[in-house]
Amino acid sequence: MPWLAAIALVGTTTVGCASGRHFPSSAPSTAAVTTASLVPQFTATTQAPTSVSLSTPAPAAAVTSTAAPAHPAVTVARSASTTTAAPTRGPVIAGCPLFPADNPWRRDVSRDPIDPHSGAWVASAGLSTHLHPDFGADPTYGIPYVVVPASQAKVPITFTAYGSESDPGPYPVPRNAPVESGSDAHVLVASADCHLYELYGASPDGRGGWNAASGAVFDLRSDRLRPDTWTSADAAGLPILPGLVRWDEVQSGHIDHALRFTVSKTQRGFIHPATHQAGSTTDPNVAPMGARFRLKASFDLSPFHGAALVVLQCLQHYGMFVADNGSSWFISGATDSRWSDTDLNQLKTIPGSAFEAVASGPVLH
Repeated sequence: MPWLAAIALVGTTTVGCASGRHFPSSAPSTAAVTTASLVPQFTATTQAPTSVSLSTPAPAAAVTSTAAPAHPAVTVARSASTTTAAPTRGPVIAGCPLFPADNPWRRDVSRDPIDPHSGAWVASAGLSTHLHPDFGADPTYGIPYVVVPASQAKVPITFTAYGSESDPGPYPVPRNAPVESGSDAHVLVASADCHLYELYGASPDGRGGWNAASGAVFDLRSDRLRPDTWTSADAAGLPILPGLVRWDEVQSGHIDHALRFTVSKTQRGFIHPATHQAGSTTDPNVAPMGARFRLKASFDLSPFHGAALVVLQCLQHYGMFVADNGSSWFISGATDSRWSDTDLNQLKTIPGSAFEAVASGPVLH
């Protein structure tokens, strides 16, 4: 995984990917991307499609393979929630709440104080570099996902690179699960058992199971984080699916959670809820993984419409987390051929200077 190359994959050569991220030359190739089946989350009321994106995770660890059930103990950032019923309002996936209402992903940060490093972090990402939807109408763009019933059969997962930081299998990954196009080869599964199962560098093993560089399981009813310094299927140790711009949510007219995005350079550190770093510098003026940015309240949204407006309103209220190294200001979205590129292209007019970093906690190392 690219970001780790400088830290743990010494001597590994890298190759560029479309989003600007780099990957070890040994990174697994991906299967053709197909669109994922979706589960409606809100009553459709407005707007049109949106974005495309790629991204991926990162730590390095001894190669391991396993097919044991469940997953290892994790550190807790706050008390785990026992919520089981989907809320009447708020983000939902696979019939489950997208984390408890007090989860950082669901926090409205529109009135939170600005981080003291905000100006430097924005400048590091690029003041004149523009926002970019890393997804769109091309079905090979974006990160696909699949929704499965709680009864979906679980299959063995063999980890090929970062097994020591991965939650062991089996995972309920269908044989025909869509694989992200490009080097990251993410596979995202939202299960009606209220868990997310996410893989990086994934490919079928030809025997009904899957190979993957790393994997992570997230309980949608809990605020538990991964252990500090652990990666996930993403470089920051975060879940990927909650940070995607999804077609069904845009059609509802609102996105009630933070998004994920990439920057070209990150600090060797992380801010919770991120748990992993893949940085290339110790410079405190460079944003770490998990840094949260929001669109300034003073930014005029009146010229925007459709899906772009929904995304921008989300960014003013919930912001977006630095989740990976890649092209600066690239925001992630789910693969869906219904996106309107003309609509999404409005986002490309927003400069980095329109954002600010929110004070959300100490940088951990």
